[in-house]
Amino acid sequence: MDLKEIQKILDMIAESEVNQVTIEEGDFKIKVKKTPDVAQGSSAPVQYQMPAAPQQPVQQQAQQPGGGQQQGASDESSGEKKEEISGDVVKSPIVGTFYEAPSPDDDAFVKVGDQVSKGDTLCIVEAMKIMNEIESEYSGEIKKILVENAEAVEFDQPLFVIG
Repeated sequence: MDLKEIQKILDMIAESEVNQVTIEEGDFKIKVKKTPDVAQGSSAPVQYQMPAAPQQPVQQQAQQPGGGQQQGASDESSGEKKEEISGDVVKSPIVGTFYEAPSPDDDAFVKVGDQVSKGDTLCIVEAMKIMNEIESEYSGEIKKILVENAEAVEFDQPLFVIG
């Protein structure tokens, strides 16, 4: 099951009145709950953080250009960010952990300045012990990598700027 199918399923569940869904396909299994069981409260924060997460990066981006104008010491960095924001933004399709390389000993999939084509692998986002390769939706140059290796990412969080 690929990442786009999982995202479609999550969107359909969010819009429906269904509370819980379990899907098994071969050795792949996914279980989604809208409301947590009382005994399984440990999974509740992940489910509740997903809707709130897209608002945080958007607010931070909106504040950065204005904040750069108010701070005289960061004029150069705010100028760079204005230029980078004009590119296409690749966002995380899921909540998980961002990895820039297939393993700790390997080189990163991409670096700032690399040319990528639509469909090239940019990174991996690990979710529930499943390594999900994130592919580029755009062709162009990697202008900015917005997250650090092994950093937790939220649904719809910007990961890369491609121009």
